[in-house]
Amino acid sequence: MKVSTRTIARVGVSAALYVVSTLLCAPLAYGQVQFRFSEMMMLLCFFSKDYVVSMTLGCLIVNMFSPLGLTDVFFGTSATLAAAVLIYLTRKKLPLAAVSLFPVISNGLIVGAELTIVFSEAPFWVNAGFVALGELICVSVVGVIVMKLLMKNGTFMGLICDEKTVGKGQ
Repeated sequence: MKVSTRTIARVGVSAALYVVSTLLCAPLAYGQVQFRFSEMMMLLCFFSKDYVVSMTLGCLIVNMFSPLGLTDVFFGTSATLAAAVLIYLTRKKLPLAAVSLFPVISNGLIVGAELTIVFSEAPFWVNAGFVALGELICVSVVGVIVMKLLMKNGTFMGLICDEKTVGKGQ
């Protein structure tokens, strides 16, 4: 499998953007109520499998700074990987707004369970609901609006899409 320099750069830059944008909002990015605005970047997985790697890598790195420690590295990163894979695998069958629900569900269930296990201060469904609400706002509302606007920009689409899919309107 041959990996281009462009692919390596795209994965590295997008993972770094995920990390930096999460850390800039760190007080909002961890805990029961999470607003990780970086999560809107999960929608990039709709356009290329490269972003499955970069979003997972970015999440893994940023979760190393989590107050939950290695627990969040495992569970939080697993939630991101699951959502990223589902977005990529269903991108030709479902519209962008529908695939935006995968991070909501995945993080709600997995991170909600993690918070319940670690803290046990609130019931699972309360934790899951708060995490899912933050994801819904960041990914399914703000993220879909931003991505729909960016999809109209040919230069942006040329930067984020695989060389073989540029111009195909994916």
